[in-house]
Parts: sequence; structure tokens; C-alpha cells
Amino acid sequence: MAEVAVIIVAGFLCGALNAIAGGGTFVTLPVLIWIGIPPIVANATATTMAVPGYIASAWAYRHDIRAEGALRLGTIIMIAAIGGVLGAALLIITSPDAFLALIPWLLLVATLLFAFAPQVQKLSEDGNIGLHTKTTAIIIVLLVTTYGGYFNGGLGIIMLAALALQGYRDIHGMNGVKNLLASILSILSVVTFMTADLIAWDAAISMAVANICGAYATSKLVRRMTRTDVLRGVIIAIGASMTLVFFVV
Repeated sequence: MAEVAVIIVAGFLCGALNAIAGGGTFVTLPVLIWIGIPPIVANATATTMAVPGYIASAWAYRHDIRAEGALRLGTIIMIAAIGGVLGAALLIITSPDAFLALIPWLLLVATLLFAFAPQVQKLSEDGNIGLHTKTTAIIIVLLVTTYGGYFNGGLGIIMLAALALQGYRDIHGMNGVKNLLASILSILSVVTFMTADLIAWDAAISMAVANICGAYATSKLVRRMTRTDVLRGVIIAIGASMTLVFFVV
């Protein structure tokens, strides 16, 4: 009974964190490993159970979803689909050890990029750096979505940083696009994982139900916030916390 309760709480927190900025995997992955699931299978299962939450969050933000950068929304979606499959395929055919060692550094860079995104945007608008070009945007989105297909942990933080660097300004719109892309790449990642039988379905389904509740409830709450600087501060705090945990662990 205690194990079931832990799974449900972890699923709810995962949905809530993913709705705000990502990081839900850092709650669910340790729990899945704790109940005896092998790490790689736990990783694939964590991605699987997060899918309903991503979809619920994207639906809650459906009126805010719009492209602000150099790429059209359809183009971004197509790149996300490719990245999701590519990342999942890399997980299947390679050992995750080296990549897991890079995670705290990736999170640190992503958090700093998001924290200083306004200054970076100003430099880009002044013509000092070319982060608003189509080529740069394609590379950024492909790298981020490939990461998401491979590990998925901290995807929200990294994706928000990537969108900010491309010129996105509306924090609610950024969350909407982030959740839409996360839904698409994660669905295709799961399909790829299924071909290698890497998913523990019992745990995935149990967590997914709680995940939906946490994601949708939090998305509705966040959309009512009028102080976007507060939301940005929350996102930065989550990123810093996740980075610290993975450096220590």
C-alpha cells in the first residue's frame, strides 16, 4: 500500500512540475528505481507515464500556443518528432552512463540561459548574436528534442531556455509550445521504446493517472498568474534545485 501511495504522489508531482517548467522525471525516476525497476527501463517508463501529463498541459494552454521565433509552428513540430525518435533510438543502442554524467552540466547551462534570456535576447536584437536565424533555431530545437527523447529529465527547463533564445517573450505561450512539443516527442519516444520492450506498463499506467491530475490542475493555476516575473523566478529555482541535486548525487 505504501508503495502504491508513493507512486501516486510521485506521478502527481511529476505532472505539476512538468506543467510549470519540467523536472518531473527527477521525481518519478528515483521512485521507479526504488521499487526495483532497472534504470534504463525506469527511464523509458518515466517518459511513458509523463505523456498524459504533457498532453493535458498542452490542452490547458491551447489558446496560448503560437510561434514567436524564426520557425513556424508546423516546422517546430516536425523537428520535435524527428528529435524524439532519434533520442529514443540512441537510448536503445547506447549505454546511458556517459550521458547521465553530463546531465547536471546540461541543466546548469539551461538554467543560466533561461535566467539571462532577456539579456541574450537584447544582444540578439542588436545584431550581436544570431540566435533568431532559421538555421540556428532548427539546430537548437533538434538538439533539445533529441535530448528529450533520450532522457526527458529536465526537458521543460531546457526547452524554455531554447524558446527564449529564439525570441519568445510570452511566458504562457512558451509553456504552451513547450508542452505541445514535449507531448509529440514523448509519444514518438514511447513508440520507439515499445519496439525494444523497455516499458514497465503497470507502473507507467499507475503514475500516468496521477500525472494527468497534477499537470492539468497546475496548468490552470499557472495561467491565472499575472506576475510573470514570479513564474520566471519559480522556473529558475526549479532548474537550480535540479542542477544541485544531480551534482551532489
